[in-house]
Amino acid sequence: MKRTDNQQKYDALRAELSVFTYQGFEAKVDRDGLHIVYHFDIDGKHFFNPSVDIPSRPFLAWENIDRDALDTMVFNAGMVELISYWKTACPRNVVVKPYRLTEEQKKWWKKLYFNGLGEFFYLNCITATEDDFMEIESASDREPKPFSMPLGERVVVPIGGGKDSVVTLELLRSKMPVTPLIVNPRGATTACVEAAGFGLDSCIVINRKLDAHMLEMNAEGYLNGHTPFSAMLAFLTLIAAAASGSRYIALSNESSANESTVKGTNINHQYSKSVEFESDFRSYVERYVSADIQYFSFLRPLSEMQIAMFFSRCKPYHPVFKSCNAGSKTDIWCGKCPKCLFTWIILSPFLTHDELVAIFGKDLSTDMSLRPVFEELSGIAEVKPFECVGTVEEVRAAVGAMPDTKGTIFAPCPASNRSVGDILKDFNDDNFLPKEFLNILKLALYE
Repeated sequence: MKRTDNQQKYDALRAELSVFTYQGFEAKVDRDGLHIVYHFDIDGKHFFNPSVDIPSRPFLAWENIDRDALDTMVFNAGMVELISYWKTACPRNVVVKPYRLTEEQKKWWKKLYFNGLGEFFYLNCITATEDDFMEIESASDREPKPFSMPLGERVVVPIGGGKDSVVTLELLRSKMPVTPLIVNPRGATTACVEAAGFGLDSCIVINRKLDAHMLEMNAEGYLNGHTPFSAMLAFLTLIAAAASGSRYIALSNESSANESTVKGTNINHQYSKSVEFESDFRSYVERYVSADIQYFSFLRPLSEMQIAMFFSRCKPYHPVFKSCNAGSKTDIWCGKCPKCLFTWIILSPFLTHDELVAIFGKDLSTDMSLRPVFEELSGIAEVKPFECVGTVEEVRAAVGAMPDTKGTIFAPCPASNRSVGDILKDFNDDNFLPKEFLNILKLALYE
């Protein structure tokens, strides 16, 4: 895992650029939908205006959301959006102008930022602590208002184009009214909802556009790295749920997302997919946004292994799903990244070798250039890939179930303490599923 020592750059930038300001936002509803523009700057020298648009749909009733409620949700989504721009120079002070934050809210946001940037600090070799990396200051007397509104028994399901959200969609769509949600539609996300019988016009679409100046700063050598996108998605789904009259938001984050990426630390590429973040987010929403909207991960009780078992039965999706970040822009499996290799491994107990080759377009098991990636996935290396992948135990169990690994990248592989069969019996009780969703999942798992 290549790391770059940017400590000196971090210190120099913080000395030169000291204040990041969340100046405000504009949120306009018209016949075309909701249009949001945020306004951030660093020391009045660097200005950022990212945008979010949610196109109109017949089932989106913007008129049912009062202005204070909309502003509260849009403001909080901006609190996540800002971290992508803050990280370019990491100013010591963050000034929030639209609303006043309580001390508890400031602590909440600092925790999210610090843990969500764990990979950013680690890969940039930056030493920082939760106490000293940032100070948040409110510059307003206006308080965001929690709201209440009538909502129906509908469920919003974010679709990413990979196997996990497909499983959630398949298990729920015949049991209750489901509305798929897609951020920045691409080939795999569109194809997956179409395979489930939904047209794009029956989905909630969120178009998020990054500010070009941040991309210019990245190219010029300012600091760059991973930010907690799933936290951004979480706050945007609140707006989608309110507009669609949906009480539930069902994510597809599994129990495997709780495992640290770097052994012996809390550094987790999937922090904003972890049950810790989910718990924190639910508490924040209940207190500061709305107690009427229920956000939870439908797949939290399951492991990646169990999700792979369910997905192996979803044959219509096999030709169209994609879990590869490297190939997402061109809608391909790159065949070289940790996501590609992990997906091959985790599906291997449930699909034939020929079926796997048909999905990926080639035989990943004999590509010896992938051996270092496998060593990271299987725990031979100290650090797991900074990707959304399953646990070391699951990888070892899946390889252990292969009939013959001679001549493949999987030999040698440390033995797992548990078999695939053992893992398939697991059920993680550390979850927030409402009773009716828990019953659906258990019935599917044990039928």
